[in-house]
Amino acid sequence: MVETRKALAYLDNILTWVQAHVLTMNTAVQLVVAACASVAAFLLWRAVRPALHRVAGEVRERSHLLYGVLHTFIRVTIPALCALFIHVSVLILQGLDRPAALLNIITQLLIAWTVIRLLSGLMPSRFWARVFSLVIWAAAALHIVGLLTVFTDSLDAVGLTVGGSRISLLMVIKGVLMAVVLLQAASITTRFFEQRVRQSQQFSPSLQVLFTKVVRFSLFTAAFLIAISGMGIDLTSLAVLSGAVGVGIGFGLQKIFSNLVSGVILLMDRSIKPGDTIEIGGVYGTIRSLHARYASVLTRDGKEYLIPNEQLITNEVVNWTYSDSNVRLKIPVGIAYDSDVRKAMQLMEECAAVVPRVLKKPKPAARLVGFGDSSVDLQIRIWIKDSDRGVVNVRSEVLLNVWDAFHANGIEFPFPQQDVYIKPGSSLKIDSDKE
Repeated sequence: MVETRKALAYLDNILTWVQAHVLTMNTAVQLVVAACASVAAFLLWRAVRPALHRVAGEVRERSHLLYGVLHTFIRVTIPALCALFIHVSVLILQGLDRPAALLNIITQLLIAWTVIRLLSGLMPSRFWARVFSLVIWAAAALHIVGLLTVFTDSLDAVGLTVGGSRISLLMVIKGVLMAVVLLQAASITTRFFEQRVRQSQQFSPSLQVLFTKVVRFSLFTAAFLIAISGMGIDLTSLAVLSGAVGVGIGFGLQKIFSNLVSGVILLMDRSIKPGDTIEIGGVYGTIRSLHARYASVLTRDGKEYLIPNEQLITNEVVNWTYSDSNVRLKIPVGIAYDSDVRKAMQLMEECAAVVPRVLKKPKPAARLVGFGDSSVDLQIRIWIKDSDRGVVNVRSEVLLNVWDAFHANGIEFPFPQQDVYIKPGSSLKIDSDKE
């Protein structure tokens, strides 16, 4: 019974406070002012929205990264305008000696919302953007109502001591948030740098990949170390521990490190680069991209092979476009012995010259390369500059033209022949056991 009375008394105190501080005319006036300011901000947003989207569309054609930044700014336009109009209303009420405490709180919340949406919108990862927004919004709300210090002191009281350092729950949360922000910032910076490097004509594709990977590794490593330091962990002890663990892990990850080193060597010596057409171990295709551990090779049949970098260093690789994209193909053709060889060679050169992918300089050349058992062996030699588009298709087109031209001009194709001579008076003996 006593506890019920205490609960009713506590509830009565809350209602009294609400009636005295919330359900008042001043509060109602401030809420109306906030609503009017929000409506004005929305109407202004509707007026300028078409122009903003038009500018964003123009920027998108030039730079996707800049478009992402501008799109994020457009997303926070409404809360930013609301905060601006409400702040102007606060100044007007203060000039009229009217209370504006509630409007100040709403303004601070809107500013916090704008900043949080602006920062989270720039983060590439949507998951971490939501986590960051939730935590920062909670911290901003606690700070506005004056409870942030009490909350942080409670988190700082929970911790443990490792060696000579004390790690609290507050330090861990700060370190995690710092790591998220720094890693996302490193990702954005890397993307911006990568876009700039790709637009530059001074670097080869392999150097572009190398610079991008070096910048990415450096930024992410720096972000990780700064976050660890922000958590209060001594980097000296971490270095000793990582050295001891690294020796053991090194043996297990020997192949991985070998591929990493091989990848750096490939990028530095530029023996292969994105866009090259290579042949290795029965795989013929075009290099789509070079990664830290492997190279992506796309074949003509749509298969994408992920070839470890170590194999590209240690095995024999045929690079069809290493120093020159022009490639010569040798296409064998056989004709019958009673055919006109010179006429056939002339027709072969004419048939190859009309194929669009065959280069005019050097021009196609027909050669007599030998005398076979059943045919005169000829060869048509052609040059192409787009081996990444395949070689079997252009070979087939040339041979189809040769087929039509030979039939139209009486040039015969050979077929295997064998003459059997039977001497007079000889007989064929058949073993009855093997009939």
